[in-house]
Amino acid sequence: MGADTKALRTRIRSVDSTLHLTTAMGLVASSKIRHATEVMNKSRQYAKAVNNVIDLLTACNECKKSPFMKNSDTGKTCIVIIAGDRGLAGGYNANVFRLAKEYAYADFIPVGKRACERFGNGYISAENFTLENGAELSNRLCDEFKEGKFDKLGVIYTKYVSVMTQEANIEWILPLSASQKKNNAGTIFEPDELTILNTAVPEYVNGRIMGLIRESYASEVAARRMAMDSAGKNAQTMIDTLQLEYNRARQGAITQEITEIVAGSDAQ
Repeated sequence: MGADTKALRTRIRSVDSTLHLTTAMGLVASSKIRHATEVMNKSRQYAKAVNNVIDLLTACNECKKSPFMKNSDTGKTCIVIIAGDRGLAGGYNANVFRLAKEYAYADFIPVGKRACERFGNGYISAENFTLENGAELSNRLCDEFKEGKFDKLGVIYTKYVSVMTQEANIEWILPLSASQKKNNAGTIFEPDELTILNTAVPEYVNGRIMGLIRESYASEVAARRMAMDSAGKNAQTMIDTLQLEYNRARQGAITQEITEIVAGSDAQ
């Protein structure tokens, strides 16, 4: 019995240490959620404004001459895949990689440490991905698209639905499709729509990639918080169960000692 209680005490201390760790990581994730969602919402507003301009431009017949609206026949696809820099975020990374398997024929550009580990060199940090990184990546992708190195550009990211729900998704960015939006405001583009569109596309691609990285990061933080909350509850349940077993084992040991004492006194 003594050995049993000692083993149970060791296990309780071990699980308690895990509980402290998951609680600390949950608090860190909670502290990051507000800032991450604020940045994500601003990125969504920017994307909405840029999309409105792109829709007005792509509705013009002249813009159909743009290389960014032409469907080539290379059969090659390029996908930017965004995963986390760390684990312990539930199914966040696994869901992204599961979706990527459906596009195994594509060339992947990874963003985030976990994506780089799986797909090779890329941008090592999703959390610290900068505007300069985005401009470099978007300019390169736009140049390669115009050169015909691939005919389709997409981004695999995690869509933020709520703190409790995040979904792996893919968004196709290039080629641009013709919009049916009418220029009701009478917007005039100088020098002309085609020139403005070709100039604006790299900024548009950069904005979309940056926005989806910010959304993925907000999803990662939320997923980590929920995972740590779940792990903390499981650890507490395990501690309660082990504590009950420990109390029973201790009570059994005490009962056995009393029985032996009484048996010894009776023998005398």
